[in-house]
Amino acid sequence: SADQAVFNKPKVELHVHLDGSIRVQTILDVAKRRGIRLPAKTVEKMKQLIIVEKPATLTAFLGKFSEYMHVIAGDRMAIKRIAYEFVEDRAKEGVIYVEVRYSPHFLANTQVDPIPWSQREGDLSPDEVVHLVNEGLREGERAFHIKARSILCCMRHMPNWSMEIVELCKKYRHEGVVAIDLAGDESLSSETNPDHRRAYEEAARCGIHRTVHAGEVGPPSVVKEAVEVLKAERVGHGYRTLEDQTLYRKLLAQNMHFEVCPISSKLTGACDPDFSKHPVITFRKDKANYSLNTDDPLIFNSSLHLDYSIAAKYMGFTEDEFKRLNIKSAESCFLPEKEKTELLMRLYKAYGMLKSTAF
Repeated sequence: SADQAVFNKPKVELHVHLDGSIRVQTILDVAKRRGIRLPAKTVEKMKQLIIVEKPATLTAFLGKFSEYMHVIAGDRMAIKRIAYEFVEDRAKEGVIYVEVRYSPHFLANTQVDPIPWSQREGDLSPDEVVHLVNEGLREGERAFHIKARSILCCMRHMPNWSMEIVELCKKYRHEGVVAIDLAGDESLSSETNPDHRRAYEEAARCGIHRTVHAGEVGPPSVVKEAVEVLKAERVGHGYRTLEDQTLYRKLLAQNMHFEVCPISSKLTGACDPDFSKHPVITFRKDKANYSLNTDDPLIFNSSLHLDYSIAAKYMGFTEDEFKRLNIKSAESCFLPEKEKTELLMRLYKAYGMLKSTAF
């Protein structure tokens, strides 16, 4: 609501999961159409099963996806619909550019081993999933006048999917897919999984942009590996980088971008539940390069407005800092240079800053 909007200006969001942003009503609608029985019949009751109310473990958080992913997975109409509605929901929050990420394999029911969510084998492949999401995002862009691009996620525990992911990034790079990501259990390093490393080397060779979830709950060594071995251009979360000051100073110096998700980091147990002790306060004071993001608004029952209001209320964020971090986000986004410049100009204009006097 308007009273929540501490920063009622155009925003950029770089770290948000498609399958963590689905409307509960849509889950109910699709379950009904497909004849899938759910343990709850109303939005409120379904929310009680899905939402994480208080800090949990990352495992408990990841378990929430199994409450509803089997409803959407394998269904063409549903997959296109969630992509379209995602764009509508971001537009309502004042986002003018978003990069949304997901693992195509988790929405497929064929040509994926193992088939996820105990589905029966069907005829929807990861490749077609990407095509459907692209279509939904494109229709959303036209309807709601914002720009949406996507990032395909490799999963740390499924190294056999990674080479397929980079191939899909290549195949769909002119249809909205802008980068590759690596998500999941950080204790599974890519040293033990050379497939992830191979996929990232191929991505770098082909000019596919790279981001990696690292330092969310894993030690700074995971961040170091993401940057040095996987050649990540951005770090998803990265809070625990601060435990290795040498690494942190090095990443500051090279303008590394951290995709920060305040509400998420409390509810997954990644950070101290006291927001006034959040690592992003250090990032802010050091004028680091970072974005503010929702991560999984469905599961955290949150919104970008809420993340911003928490940053303002507990973390000392000002209007000027919100402007600065959105400009940094635009600079660090994975759009081609020409489109990136257009996005930056839109922000400078909206913020009343002419490029020449900006910094």
